[in-house]
Amino acid sequence: MLVDKAAKIGWIGTGVMGKSQAGYLLKNGLSVSVFNRTPSKADDLLVSGAVFKSVKDIAKESDYLFLMLGYPKDIETMVFDETDGLLNHMKPGSVLIDHTTSSPGLAVRIADECRRRNIDSIDAPVSGGDIGARNGALVTMCGGNVNAFERTKPYMELYSAKVKLMGGPGAGQHTKATNQIMIASSMIGTVEALIYGHKAGLDLDEVLTLLSQGAAFSFTMSKLGPRMLKRDFEAGFYVEHFVKDLGIVLEEARRMNISLPGTALASQFYAAYVAQGGYRNGTQGLLTVFEKLNNMEIPKYDL
Repeated sequence: MLVDKAAKIGWIGTGVMGKSQAGYLLKNGLSVSVFNRTPSKADDLLVSGAVFKSVKDIAKESDYLFLMLGYPKDIETMVFDETDGLLNHMKPGSVLIDHTTSSPGLAVRIADECRRRNIDSIDAPVSGGDIGARNGALVTMCGGNVNAFERTKPYMELYSAKVKLMGGPGAGQHTKATNQIMIASSMIGTVEALIYGHKAGLDLDEVLTLLSQGAAFSFTMSKLGPRMLKRDFEAGFYVEHFVKDLGIVLEEARRMNISLPGTALASQFYAAYVAQGGYRNGTQGLLTVFEKLNNMEIPKYDL
């Protein structure tokens, strides 16, 4: 299917990620209405042609309504609130696409309620962080029915390098949980490698450049490693959201009766970073936790 330029698009949540995603829809000539709790975060989109509207008005008019919020509780309120909830106002035949990393169980609940109202839904968390969002190169992992996915896929492809249906409702969220498990261990490995390399007297910029050509290559090493060396801990993905994601993973693991000790360990290190005040920093700031453990600090690199 092709993008329908006449379709009315709604986008709720224009933060670090959502602003770039919605921006790609605008760049491709689509009509986009937006809402954000902090209206100023939508200013760039308004300059590009978006229209700021209330949640209720967006719900009533949208053919495709996208969400990119912070927490499962935000999604639950936004979708199910008795007065202002989206499902009380969305029109039959429309599609609700949730890009928020949330719980698989909530995705299933949303899908069930949407189906009763003749509305389609897709749980579609993404990976790639602020860099992937800005470059239109996100990986979008989806759960839902095939027809709804095929209708929605052309729109998601405007800001994604890859969009794939992984199964029924909740499958997108399970895939994102798998992604976060991999990232958690990768982040610890990268941080420990930099601590070790510094203590051994190596030039860490040269280390990252060389090792990125071998088996140790990862997104964390190539994209976040240099940020660590520059001591740039600004958020491309907030620590508080990663802690939330790891909490969802561990809750699902308990439900499935499986043990994920590596993920549990990573969750504790990030909890320590939150306790140290790093909750609004980027996940690469985990470096500072390990520096404190080793009573050292890696000097800033001028890259």
